[in-house]
Amino acid sequence: MNTAVTFSVCVIFVVLALWHFYMALLPQSGASGAVPSVGGKPLFKPSRRATVGVGVALVMFAGLVAATAGVISIGLPPVVLAWLSYALSVGLLARAVGEFKYVGFFKRVRGTKFATLDSLVYSPLCLLLGMGVAAVALHNGA
Repeated sequence: MNTAVTFSVCVIFVVLALWHFYMALLPQSGASGAVPSVGGKPLFKPSRRATVGVGVALVMFAGLVAATAGVISIGLPPVVLAWLSYALSVGLLARAVGEFKYVGFFKRVRGTKFATLDSLVYSPLCLLLGMGVAAVALHNGA
């Protein structure tokens, strides 16, 4: 079971990273639902550098989960990897809950493309990834 969870979480992080790299290369390829908006205007316009940065972070998250599970070695003690994974899990769970206005399960601004995607895809995915990362850390932590 742990191998399946580890593999699934890592694959999802890598696929999300690849999507961000794709979005950085072709920024008009579907970003309309990628950021919160009000009145049809996005709250911010992510730069290519920021989008690539998110992709790199997602690859690093996959590496952290793989290292925590013992699939790869990055030279850190298992207890450190477990605590880093717990921190990642808390961050993902916090993203799922949101900031209570534009993002997360408890957002007040609804009816936009982002809000719909956030409710149906982004927040549930963060919740599941957070639980998956926590499960890997719990099973493999020292």
